[in-house]
Amino acid sequence: MFKRDVQTVKDIIMRNLRQQGLEMPLLQKRLMEAWPTVAGESIANYTLNTYILNQTLYVRLSSPALRADLSMRRAEFTTLLNQYVGAQVIADIKFC
Repeated sequence: MFKRDVQTVKDIIMRNLRQQGLEMPLLQKRLMEAWPTVAGESIANYTLNTYILNQTLYVRLSSPALRADLSMRRAEFTTLLNQYVGAQVIADIKFC
């Protein structure tokens, strides 16, 4: 008898996404969708827009006071978001 190489469906899909160059865009989308969960509902209410450019998450906020407060906590949010996604997707966050 021969031994079968058993793989999970998740591993097969992720390998195919990686080969086609679609893994990082998927992770980026998950990270942006995780912002309200990680930041909290009160901060998410002041968030106008989020996007990623060159491994930097840009978060547009409607409150200048909140922007100043969150700028001091950007390293914490960077770590939490990357842990939530399970990969190193962003290196920095800019609040604008």
